[in-house]
Amino acid sequence: MDFTFGPEVDAFRAEAREWLAAHVPSAPVTQTRTSRVPGTGGSGTALAAAPAAAPGAAAPGVADAPDRRAWERTLGAAGWIGLGWSGEYGGNRRASLAQQVAWGEEYARVGAPVRAGHIGEKLLAPTLEAHGTPEQCARFLPAVARGEELWCQGYSEPGAGSDLAGVRTAAVRDPSDGSYRVSGQKIWTSLARDADWCFVLARTEPGSRRHHGLSFLLLPMDQPGAVEVRPIRQMSGAADFNEVFFDGARATELVGAEGGGWQVAMALLGFERGVSTLVQQIGFTREWEEVAEAARRNNALHDPIIRQQLIRLWAELRTMRWNALRTLGTADTAAPSTAKLLWAGWHQRLGELAMTVRGPAAATGPRDWRPETPYELDAAQHLFLFSRADTIYGGSDEVQRTIIAERVLGLPKEPRG
Repeated sequence: MDFTFGPEVDAFRAEAREWLAAHVPSAPVTQTRTSRVPGTGGSGTALAAAPAAAPGAAAPGVADAPDRRAWERTLGAAGWIGLGWSGEYGGNRRASLAQQVAWGEEYARVGAPVRAGHIGEKLLAPTLEAHGTPEQCARFLPAVARGEELWCQGYSEPGAGSDLAGVRTAAVRDPSDGSYRVSGQKIWTSLARDADWCFVLARTEPGSRRHHGLSFLLLPMDQPGAVEVRPIRQMSGAADFNEVFFDGARATELVGAEGGGWQVAMALLGFERGVSTLVQQIGFTREWEEVAEAARRNNALHDPIIRQQLIRLWAELRTMRWNALRTLGTADTAAPSTAKLLWAGWHQRLGELAMTVRGPAAATGPRDWRPETPYELDAAQHLFLFSRADTIYGGSDEVQRTIIAERVLGLPKEPRG
C-alpha cells in the first residue's frame, strides 16, 4: 500500500511550513494536555501539541497561554481555518484530506500556539453543513472561519459521561419566539471559560428515555445569572476543564428536528477523529523522543527492560500511523473506536515509562513547594498524570469495545436497564 501523498500535497505542505515559520511566535507556550488531542470533548480538543518543557522545568498552565483569540484571527485572515469545509459559507482555501493532514502535521511540528477555535472549526462546522439550515450556516460559519467566535461542547454530564444517552439537562420551548430555556449541568467542558457559544445536547421531551427526546441546541454563553462556568482543578495542577450550569439559559437555535438530537450528536462524534488522529501522533512522537532522551541522559538505557519498552512503544506508534493512513477518508466504521483504543493505552504506557526512566526523582517537583503553586509539575509528571484519563474521556475503553462488538462484529447487544 502506497502511503505517500504526492507532489500536490508536498507543495501544500511547503506553503504551510513557510507560513508557519513566518507567523508562529518565536517562543510558543508549552501546551497543556488540552492541546494534545484534537477534536475530543474532553482533553483534547486542540489541533496540535507543542514541545514539552525540558526535564526539571515547570509545565505551564492555562494562565500562561498567549492571546488565543488573536491567533485565531491570524489563522482566519490567512485562510487556514476551515480547510475541509465545502466552501459555500467560508472564504478560506480548500484542501483535500491529505492536505489537511499535511497542515496539521506542520502545525504540530513547529509547536504552534494551542488552538482555541478547533471545536467550532472541526465539530460545529461540519455538523451545521450536514444538519443545519442555510441560515444557520450563513450566521455561524463565517465567524468561525474568521477566528472571531469560539465554541465549546455541552455533552457530558455528572453520571452520564461516556453514556451520552443518559443526558438529563432539560430544555423547554418558549412559544413566544421559538427559543428554548435550558436547565441542567454539563461537566468536563473544555474552553467553556473562553467560548462565546456552546452546542448543547438537552432533553426536550419530558419523560423520554435514552436517545429518544433529545435535541441539539446552540446557546450563547454570555448570559449572566443563567450560565455559570466553574473550572475543575485536576490532580496534574491544571484546570483544562469546567463545569457549566444552566439555569433557564436561552438557546436560540435548534439544529435538526426537535427530538432528533441523537442523530446530530452521533454525526458530530464521527467528525472528532480522522485527520486529527494523524496530527496527534506528531505530538506523541515528540513525547516519545523526550522520554528516550531522558533515558539516555540518566543511563536508564542500560536497563534492557527499559530499552525493550522504548522500542515497543516506537513500533506501536508507527503502526498507529500506518493504520490511520490506511483508513483515512474511508467508511471503516471500526476505525474511530479502534484508533481511540490504540492511542489511549499507548499514551498511558508512555507516561508510566517516563516515570520509570526518571526513577526516584519522579516523585519530586521541579521546584520547592510554595503555597501559591502547590501542584507545580514538570512535563513528564504532567504527561503521566493526565494520561490516566486517556482511557476514559472521549468514550471510555469499555464504550469503544462495546461499539466495535455491537456495530462492527454484530455481537449481541449489551443488556441495559
